Amino acid sequence: METLNVELGDRRYPIHIGPGEAAHPERLAPELSGRRVAVVTNRTVAPLHGEALRASLAGAGIRGEPLWIELPDGESHKTLATVEQILTRLLEARLDRGSRIVALGGGVVGDIAGFAAAIYQRGIDFVQVPTTLLAQVDSSVGGKTGVNHPLGKNMIGAFHQPRAVVIDTNSLNTLPTRELRAGLAEVIKYGLMKDAEFFAWLEENIDRLLALEPEALIHAIRRSCACKAEVVAADERESGRRALLNLGHTFGHAIETGMGYGAWLHGEAVGTGMAMAARMSARMGWLAPADAERAEALIRRAGLETRAPAELDAARFRELMGIDKKVSDGRLRLVLLRGLGNAELTADFDDDALQHTLDETARAA
Repeated sequence: METLNVELGDRRYPIHIGPGEAAHPERLAPELSGRRVAVVTNRTVAPLHGEALRASLAGAGIRGEPLWIELPDGESHKTLATVEQILTRLLEARLDRGSRIVALGGGVVGDIAGFAAAIYQRGIDFVQVPTTLLAQVDSSVGGKTGVNHPLGKNMIGAFHQPRAVVIDTNSLNTLPTRELRAGLAEVIKYGLMKDAEFFAWLEENIDRLLALEPEALIHAIRRSCACKAEVVAADERESGRRALLNLGHTFGHAIETGMGYGAWLHGEAVGTGMAMAARMSARMGWLAPADAERAEALIRRAGLETRAPAELDAARFRELMGIDKKVSDGRLRLVLLRGLGNAELTADFDDDALQHTLDETARAA
């Protein structure tokens, strides 16, 4: 077991990482003992990991039986209507402001449950128990919660930090291969944006990660969480440096929205978005062409696409990119690469390079 912390002063919280972590009541007891608890999960995760969590909650000394809320699975259910269903269940059970929510599942569950916690009775605390690689290395850490809107990805939400993150690497043994590959996109992101040494390690060890080798997984998850924790501690509400964590996301969110939520997994879209950002950076002379190819090659080795779907032409892509949280004063800002491990947020980019990058897909079609 390894533990690191997100340093936010009096809101500091731990990230516990290791096999079987969710089965250890002592990881949950400090936040849940003596309190009423609602577990938000989905119908895919609950049969796989629900009973282990129930036993852990009993051992943690929660008050009474947990309120169990199972959601339908998938990005298409990441909506305000789903949040309302959770709030109704909480109100019907008369949970008070001292109660806790536990999010058991992937990024969609964590985002929805965290948002419900942020707004229920103006805010109650919650704990993340992520069960997908993407959630373990990214969405469970940092306090971004929210839902999608038909016009844009993650456009409705709140910053609401968890009290703890409990990462049980054993849960990855039940993860579909497609979900594992999608999670690797976010792992690769940390190497590309701020840690060239980690990127080189991933080039050497990507096959071990795809094979679910425990030692390699724990190293990758810990390194990713450490990168995320460092950035969040420096810029909790994304006023500056934290925006670098969105490498590939402006392109990726456009793909998710344009193709319909759930058609592409978030990590799949981010993987393609990072490849597009690397190619655009090379066209601008920011990134050596050989390094852009290294980035694309690693993304491909993770089993991810590097080209956007042909269904989205350049004009539609631009339209969708304009609905992005990084748009400021009407100006699109992109996270691009000055080198491997060196990302930069800029509105001062070469529009021809962007157009060429978007036109590639139309020509390929």
